[in-house]
Amino acid sequence: MVFRADVTQMFCADFTQKKLVNLMEANEITYLIRGAAFRVHTALGPGLLESVYEAALKYELQRDGLRVRNQVGIPIIYGEIKFDLGFRLDLLVEEQVIVEIKSIETLNDVHFKQLMTYLRLSNKQLGLLINFNTNRLEDKISIKRIINSFS
Repeated sequence: MVFRADVTQMFCADFTQKKLVNLMEANEITYLIRGAAFRVHTALGPGLLESVYEAALKYELQRDGLRVRNQVGIPIIYGEIKFDLGFRLDLLVEEQVIVEIKSIETLNDVHFKQLMTYLRLSNKQLGLLINFNTNRLEDKISIKRIINSFS
């Protein structure tokens, strides 16, 4: 006989396991994204518009066999109202990882908050913030991994 607490515990364990599996898959995807970003930066260098890097990165990721959508709209739902306000993800890879592309002097706090908001609004767990306007792409400096702690 299964008690209610046992069922709840089994559901929570199953939900947590699925979340961990999705995160592991997302980690593998981010590895491929980072590799593609390095190839794009090596070929193009710094100083171009974000749209150029977006197109090149999308191309590289699709060459790697990944499903990629660009400029994906995110609606805002407030109460029972849905607003289509023009928030757009630069890239959504495999329907799991958001890639926000920048070509700026330095990443600021507002850029991290922007990606975190996109993650929360789209109910995604993992995103990459990539600044191509650097002499060299580096993990944790020009490529930042952001985890949605709200999901």
